[in-house]
Amino acid sequence: MSLIKKIVDSTAYEECFIPQYEAMKKLKGQWRKCTEILFPGYLFLVTNHTNRLAQELHNVPAFTKLLSNGGQFIPLNADEIAWISAFTRRESRIIEMSEGIIEGDKVIILKGPLTSHSGLIRKIDRHKRIAYLDIGMFGRTMTVKVGVEIVRKR
Repeated sequence: MSLIKKIVDSTAYEECFIPQYEAMKKLKGQWRKCTEILFPGYLFLVTNHTNRLAQELHNVPAFTKLLSNGGQFIPLNADEIAWISAFTRRESRIIEMSEGIIEGDKVIILKGPLTSHSGLIRKIDRHKRIAYLDIGMFGRTMTVKVGVEIVRKR
């Protein structure tokens, strides 16, 4: 990402980011909030000039590859863009920790980005404080991790 920001003409794109999520990790006996990469190996560029950007990316010495099919660039579809926009803010592109409770076998998210998206939760690991979500991204269903704190179980 730093090479792209350094080498590629900044007028060729609007935003360059790696989506991340907040998670709690136990380091030296203490729980600390840290960030992890949401889609390892993927970097996102927002642009209205795809051909120009593709040419500019050829000047980056590190390995860069655009999602393509038969040489034709494949942009994210509207649902994928909406998902990223719903869970992150343009300033940070970090999915913040959510907080919720478990009642019986039902998860209720009280605050955070998962509040209105609890139906996407496939599994919760309460020990690691991680929720696993099934989402449609890059033309397939992917399982991604996001941070969630379960404060109570009834």
